[in-house]
Amino acid sequence: MTDDTSSNPASGPRLTILIGCDTFAPDVNGAATFSRNLAAGLARRGHDVHVMAPAQRGRVGIFTETHEGAELTVHRIYSWRWLPHPWLRFMLPWRVKANAERIVRAVKPDAIHFQSHIVVGRGLAIAAKKHGIRLVGTNHTMPENILQHVEILPKGMLDWLARVQWKSARKWFEMADAATTPTRRAAEFFEKGTGLTGIHAISCGIDTSVYTADLSPRSENVIAFLGRLDEEKFIHEILEAATKLGDLDVRVEIIGDGEVRPRLEARARELGIADRVHFTGRVSDDELRASLTAASVFAMPSRAELQSIATMEALASGLPVVAADAMALPHLVRPGENGYLYQPGDIDEFAAHLRTVLTADPEERERLARGSLATVAAHDIERTLDIFEALYRGEEVVDPITDGSAEPTAR
Repeated sequence: MTDDTSSNPASGPRLTILIGCDTFAPDVNGAATFSRNLAAGLARRGHDVHVMAPAQRGRVGIFTETHEGAELTVHRIYSWRWLPHPWLRFMLPWRVKANAERIVRAVKPDAIHFQSHIVVGRGLAIAAKKHGIRLVGTNHTMPENILQHVEILPKGMLDWLARVQWKSARKWFEMADAATTPTRRAAEFFEKGTGLTGIHAISCGIDTSVYTADLSPRSENVIAFLGRLDEEKFIHEILEAATKLGDLDVRVEIIGDGEVRPRLEARARELGIADRVHFTGRVSDDELRASLTAASVFAMPSRAELQSIATMEALASGLPVVAADAMALPHLVRPGENGYLYQPGDIDEFAAHLRTVLTADPEERERLARGSLATVAAHDIERTLDIFEALYRGEEVVDPITDGSAEPTAR
């Protein structure tokens, strides 16, 4: 079930838009992917799009970069790597205000859209208010996402840090003229944590036309995962579930890279399934999409997904999905329609649902696959672009229905 999006204005006069990111391509994560897709989609519609993002390996300056076939002006700011992480980089907090002011003066945007309050949003929020520019903020993180990298601290300290993070989020997001998250559940979580209200639930959206679904029967049983290999993803549960499917001769395809890859490779060896687990590392978009098309089922054991673009990519590839019943994943996975949900940590249930999909007869598998395609249709990127264009102009929008369970809300 989807809403009638006719109340969301279509593309109008050309805008100059500045998008601020703490993580942007070539980074591979949900926030970076959304920011890239949003910027490229707006540019293809004829808008003048600028991106403020951390420099990669000292490449500081203003560059014309091509992303998703669209040319963007990217302002790469001097950054330091976050040492506990293998690739994440941040602009210097004590310089972000001056850098944001400089870019805003040069670009003179009609609207500013920050994708993180941690660093970049602070500078851009101040500049937007100073110059009377419409400000939109999107939250992609939970404190748990950040604090996993300082897990050596005692729990009491981590709880205190989480409260500090929520307080900080409130300070910067309440400066925005409109604030969004990818799903209604994520919006409710954000409202509870910050005390703010009126948060829009706007899907990150994907371009489903670039994914290919193969509804034919499979000749082998391939369980696919796509995403960062981070602690919060609980990818080891896929490996443990695979050990319970030995009679099905399953193969596990882990697409992506991250700091826990060595531990996952070691775990596969401990479980005796290393010869059946393939770690691809980072791959091209074409290779990624081909792997999803060829897989049998997609597994997403993460506990901290505010939406999960990777799961949407799997749905657009016609894959049934078995996912943890956690955070926003139930918005995408509808038990018995396009896959199944399992209780986080219950490896027996996880394996049982994977078995159900892998042993389904051709007609049942096709039914689940078509359910995946029907679900992802509500997350079309063009609708997402329509809504953000309207937010940039200060127009009323209708939050789309993407979970099939609520009426659209005008805000």
